[in-house]
Amino acid sequence: MHRPIVCLFILLFFFTTSKAQEKYTLFGTITEASSNETLIGVSIAVPELQTGVITNEYGFYSLTLPKGNYTIIVSYIGFNDIKKEINLNKDTTLNLQLNEAIEELNEIVLTEDIEKISIRKPQMSVNSLSSSSIKKIPAILGEADVLKSILLLPGVTSGGEGASGFNVRGGSVDQNLILLDEATIYNSSHLFGFFSVFNPDAIKDLKLYKGGIPAKYGGRISSVLDIYQKEGNSKEFKANGGIGIVSSRLLLEGPLKKDKGAFLIGGRSSYAHLFLPLLDNDNKAYFYDLNTKLNYKINKNNNLYLSGYFGRDVFSIANSFENTYGNSVINLRWNHLFSDKLFSNLSLIYSDYFYGLELDFVGFKWNSGIQNFNLKYDFKNYISNNLKLNYGLNNTYYRFNPGEIKPNRSDSGILPNKLTDKYANEFAAYIDAEHKVSSNLTLQYGVRWSHFTRLGQDELFIYENNQAVNFNTDFQIYESAEPIGIERFKRSAQITTFNNLEPRVALSYALNNNNSIKASYNHMAQYLHLLSNTSSPTPLDVWSPSGKYIKPQILDQYAIGYFKNFNNDSYSLETEAYYKDVKNRIDYIDGANLIANDAIEQVILNGKMRSYGLELMLKKNSGKLNGWLSYTLSKSEQQTPPRSTNETGINNGKWYTTSFDKTHDLSINASYNLNDKWSFNSNLIYQSGQPTNYPIGQFEYKDLSIPIYGDRNNQRLPSYNRLDISATLTPKKNKNRKLQAQWVFGIYNVYNRKNAASINFSRNEDTGNNEALRTSIFGIVPSVTYNFKF
Repeated sequence: MHRPIVCLFILLFFFTTSKAQEKYTLFGTITEASSNETLIGVSIAVPELQTGVITNEYGFYSLTLPKGNYTIIVSYIGFNDIKKEINLNKDTTLNLQLNEAIEELNEIVLTEDIEKISIRKPQMSVNSLSSSSIKKIPAILGEADVLKSILLLPGVTSGGEGASGFNVRGGSVDQNLILLDEATIYNSSHLFGFFSVFNPDAIKDLKLYKGGIPAKYGGRISSVLDIYQKEGNSKEFKANGGIGIVSSRLLLEGPLKKDKGAFLIGGRSSYAHLFLPLLDNDNKAYFYDLNTKLNYKINKNNNLYLSGYFGRDVFSIANSFENTYGNSVINLRWNHLFSDKLFSNLSLIYSDYFYGLELDFVGFKWNSGIQNFNLKYDFKNYISNNLKLNYGLNNTYYRFNPGEIKPNRSDSGILPNKLTDKYANEFAAYIDAEHKVSSNLTLQYGVRWSHFTRLGQDELFIYENNQAVNFNTDFQIYESAEPIGIERFKRSAQITTFNNLEPRVALSYALNNNNSIKASYNHMAQYLHLLSNTSSPTPLDVWSPSGKYIKPQILDQYAIGYFKNFNNDSYSLETEAYYKDVKNRIDYIDGANLIANDAIEQVILNGKMRSYGLELMLKKNSGKLNGWLSYTLSKSEQQTPPRSTNETGINNGKWYTTSFDKTHDLSINASYNLNDKWSFNSNLIYQSGQPTNYPIGQFEYKDLSIPIYGDRNNQRLPSYNRLDISATLTPKKNKNRKLQAQWVFGIYNVYNRKNAASINFSRNEDTGNNEALRTSIFGIVPSVTYNFKF
């Protein structure tokens, strides 16, 4: 089955590396002058031919031009342009280094934290943020945060303060593919959502794909958050870090061999728990993480990279309860240049997510997790200036540990128990074209073929009529079915297989140099499911593969948009409308128990989901005052219809609002550079309240009040809003000192809004009446952070 695709790649390799007569190729790598760090998305333009190209994820570019004399203009946001005259009479390597724009020029160059719209590129529904722009955005407790930053973008929301993950265009958290140097991150939050796992000091580039997702990405259906770490400074040793109220960080980088290899190592840790004993408090809640990267340039055609991330969270209560969880990833990559037109990247990746729980007062330990081994080989082929191909292969092997319980002491009454491990393999092959059809019309089109195999496991329950959930007609409720037998498989056996062709297409039609219309369509499959019946996932939630009783989620997404640059590119406007349709979206029967459940299929029903909306983003890209306004009007709904005429389905088969629906979402981010010393930043956020369920009545049973609930997610929490501000002081650097200091003063939730994380209902012991109690996590929070570099 793989043979036709492999043959296609071989033909592409030999066909596309052939030389075009009377044309020559200009190619090379663009780096930052001060560190040799490769730069992503640098523009290399040829004004005489009105053509150009941008650098890929590793700073490489390739341009094929007719023989002749040309002016090459190299530009990158936040850096000084380079203008170079060349005589192209043979294939030529041109490696260039860019110098960062000096502070005095900030008023006339585009700020590096706002990406200008590329009017003619077909890519849409994509947002980019640099490390510097992330650090400017006010965040809780003074800690710059990647996830809090992307929540300011249109179409991106969360479950509120203290909620893990993020939701994109009405999708659930598990529908987001999060990549750190190509490795999958399964839990993106520290301290149950207060911080993200990404150290902003170690990040070079971030892209969030909400639609128009290229064919090289697969396995998730809502979005791709693609993050690349810095490579390290191969010229000289550098250090930077910060000291905050609850956490500190330090990043070190320097040459392994000058101009050929570099290292990077960065760490963060929170330490508020160290002060709790002073308050006679035995509880603990802290995190730590480590980012590492090595790179070495073997020769002009070969580069090696080794990157890794390790993070842990620890939460304990009076030494009787301890919760530990975190991600570990490592990636070994080899970049190889086959020719001036063919660039390749081979990656061997390991990802692991671990969850551990110890209850000393009960006497047991619990652990669960997911591991995957991923081998991928990607190619970028610069056939001509008007046609570029991306193609590759990807194979991922999964091991799922749903849970294991062990006694933690000799006198424990707990018996050891291991839930059945699950195994799966996902293979994919893709080809994707970037095609400039005319001066006005540009296309990006491709297809991904995915093949998912649920591999053999020790035990698999069998049910009558293959139905793991029964409907009780007397009580009109769904109940777990009793197994009628057990199947046992060898590890190499194939329990179930799924195949999906996933076509993608996007187009851009430029009305002129400042206006364009774009459209895209995505058909995608997702084979993994995060089992969670809360509005925000918790570390205890378990990943499960598709199989005999759980089908893969299938997405169709359509989007259309209008894009405009105006006032000499000082302002830009993005508007998009989208519609998403998802098949096989699971939901849970009433009273479903997901924890330590070895037969999760007994509480799951298959349904479908849809979401649609309108997004708007207005940016100011230059000058002392810059920032953006984003607004999203959207709807996210789910339907779980009855399987037969004598069933009710969930919510009587009617559409109901998902837990992550936000009708209105407004964010305003503004930055003002007063002078060389002072800059100011602010966020204003408004969101519709989270869908929830309130009791609509009650009945009395043996002196107990039993609440009665209506349709699912039929009520909402109060709306969410807050204002954050920060001021950054950068003292003038002493010429005789290498140390550059910076102070960041911030106030989170300036007007002390008590946003509701939840509303609980209980009986007042004094009056006997039921009352609603609002739970809020944060009021006003001041902060100060000291940043340094040398």
